[in-house]
Amino acid sequence: MRVIAGELKGRRLKAVPGHGTRPTSDKVKEALFHKLGPFFSEEETVLDLFAGTGNLGIEALSRGCSSAVFVDKAQNAVKTVRTNIDAFALGARTEVYRSEASKALDRLAARGRQFDLIFFDPPYAEEKAEQLVGKILDCSMLKEEGILVWEHAAAKSAAFDERLSIFAEKNYGDTTLTILQLKGGAKNGE
Repeated sequence: MRVIAGELKGRRLKAVPGHGTRPTSDKVKEALFHKLGPFFSEEETVLDLFAGTGNLGIEALSRGCSSAVFVDKAQNAVKTVRTNIDAFALGARTEVYRSEASKALDRLAARGRQFDLIFFDPPYAEEKAEQLVGKILDCSMLKEEGILVWEHAAAKSAAFDERLSIFAEKNYGDTTLTILQLKGGAKNGE
């Protein structure tokens, strides 16, 4: 696993020990960022929910995003995210929380946090994924022109909140990437 582009291009990320985390492959990550656009503005903020290694959020930081919040409930994952952040000297641009996703969303919403880009990569067996997306929208955490990237099992069709529209969707083996945004967002009008 490596950073594909930007200021950290080619740097290797540590993996979470064990088999409990399914990191996004370099192939899928490269295709995703090609679709999102190669680089980001310095004002853009990222939420990496179910962060695992921090792979996606770190890639976004490398490509120019100003800051990222990483959330995972697994102690090994949070430790790995912090190790990767420290290795790349990204501490000043990041926040890392060990928390269940729903509780983290509550805390972030209470602080009025909003994000331009939300990576949503729950375990494929997560039964409350749709409810968590609803909570993100209910709390107005996705900015009006923001993008939500949902990585899910190709075999499972996710029920998307009616407030979202699909900007792009692609299968990569057993993984599907669905790029969503609020109806009426900028990319919908392009």
